[in-house]
Amino acid sequence: MGIALVTPFKADMSVDYEALQHLVEFQVSSGADFLCVLCTTAETPTLTPEERAKVRQVVTDQVRGRVPIVIGCGGNNTMAIVNELRYTDWRGVDAVLSVVPYYNKPSQEGLYQHFSTIAKASPIPVILYNVPGRVGVNMTAETTLRLANDNPNIIAIKEASGNFDQIDDIIKNKPRNFTVLSGDDGITFPLITLGAEGVVSVIGNALPGEFARMVRLALNGDYQNALTIHHRFKELFSLLFVDGNPAGVKAMLSAMGYCENVLRLPLVPTRITTFEKIQAILRQL
Repeated sequence: MGIALVTPFKADMSVDYEALQHLVEFQVSSGADFLCVLCTTAETPTLTPEERAKVRQVVTDQVRGRVPIVIGCGGNNTMAIVNELRYTDWRGVDAVLSVVPYYNKPSQEGLYQHFSTIAKASPIPVILYNVPGRVGVNMTAETTLRLANDNPNIIAIKEASGNFDQIDDIIKNKPRNFTVLSGDDGITFPLITLGAEGVVSVIGNALPGEFARMVRLALNGDYQNALTIHHRFKELFSLLFVDGNPAGVKAMLSAMGYCENVLRLPLVPTRITTFEKIQAILRQL
């Protein structure tokens, strides 16, 4: 179970680095297998380059090599990503997560060339991130498998298409050393039964121990007990995303006392009715 780490903010909208340290420590000590930093859930587009660099440094200093760290490094300008890969200090970082380019709407051949170029430039392994609901383009199973077979430096994919046929096709035909990770908490259990090897989780920010237990039970073939935990979380899965991500999980973290319920525009906090439902489920859990 990897965690798609949030970026805590103070009431004045500045980054709360102290809360970030406490949150990372809570997750690592509670069973997170790796951290995914500066990605979608981190509200990365709203962070300045200086803030992104400091978040990376704070997380690597807090982790101290105890779990792997994956850093988001993607966009819709291939050469800008190549330059970032070449000139960034990647010490303490184990891989980069690179999202399918948004807005440009490239063809499948364009996606193949984009990620092949990134893989050749990257000094550390690359994890693909397919999330068509956010970027407007779906990377097909054929393109993913072509990239996995042609680029040894591409080691995994975070699949958030929600297309079971597509994900199953990737799992069935992938190279042996290529990993498929769920990009959606709500379908992690069924994807593991198909052969996925884990998840980059949003809910893991707040409930790392509980969700990690579900993942490990499923990976060990104990589907009955894993399914019981999956069903306990079912209503929470939908509440986390009904007002957008990371509004739901920040509301949950706020209720637990880990950070302020603050997001940067254009995102806004979850509605009070959603917040109350989240609090009620947390009390039950």
